[in-house]
Amino acid sequence: MRVDPARQDEYRDAYREWQEQLATLHRVVLDGEAMDAPKLKGLLGRESRAKERYDAARLALLGVGGDAKDDPFANVG
Repeated sequence: MRVDPARQDEYRDAYREWQEQLATLHRVVLDGEAMDAPKLKGLLGRESRAKERYDAARLALLGVGGDAKDDPFANVG
């Protein structure tokens, strides 16, 4: 399966960013790392936005939910 390289890069960047935020969240929630309330609120917002970016990049990579002009396979030869 060949995919547009720009979409691949966007997907990889979004996935990496989300995993970084998720790892920090896991350290706080699952491992008990201390974090004061304002910083936790900011972390939750960053993780949520990173997940939304990842979800959008994933759908674009797979060509799901868009129209014909957003076809990720249109410009690969």
